[in-house]
Amino acid sequence: MPTLVLLRHGQSQWNLENRFTGWWDVGLTDQGTTEALNAGRRMKDAGLDFDIGFTSVQSRAIKTLNLALAAMDRVWIPVIKNWHLNERHYGGLTGLNKADTAAKYGEDQVKIWRRSFDVPPPPMEPGSPFDLSADRRYEGIAIPAAESLKDTIARVLPYWEQAIAPELRAGKRVIIAAHGNSLRALVKHLSGLSDEDIVHEEIPTGQPMVYTLAGDLTALSRRYL
Repeated sequence: MPTLVLLRHGQSQWNLENRFTGWWDVGLTDQGTTEALNAGRRMKDAGLDFDIGFTSVQSRAIKTLNLALAAMDRVWIPVIKNWHLNERHYGGLTGLNKADTAAKYGEDQVKIWRRSFDVPPPPMEPGSPFDLSADRRYEGIAIPAAESLKDTIARVLPYWEQAIAPELRAGKRVIIAAHGNSLRALVKHLSGLSDEDIVHEEIPTGQPMVYTLAGDLTALSRRYL
């Protein structure tokens, strides 16, 4: 039976500051570094091993995977980085403090932007300090102005089918280090959650989620270490 581990990055600086992050590149806090190392130790103690890793092109996810694999003495396994595993793009909310945003727009509106399935936040304005159009990572990519969870799922699942699922079907043991919303996309797919249920799924930072999969890659079980 294929084994798959999903790992949300450790606490980032903007997690700590309660800011909308999205595609903006933010580093790990000291706590986030500790979470990543502890995740690797727990996976090693649980007898897990991996043949290949996948992550986004965002530093907090890449560093989390590197630290976890270092704790497992597995930094040498191949790791594939791809923007399809990036966090949801928070558009015009990027960089804003969540409490301040609620005070400005109202808690109900912010809750819709954060927790609805298919309502995106306001688009990022041209010339925003968080504009990534000149970032080399995204050369040739149509960077979204904002994304709902539904939009995020629409880019994550084709990549899953194209790049990740074939490795699992070949018997590879896979770890994916990514973000709250890109991992929600995979959890929705694997666990068969409804549009309503997935918006309430909370994925904690730095805690490995272990899936045992059937041959057709449907979930037999999942648990946190």
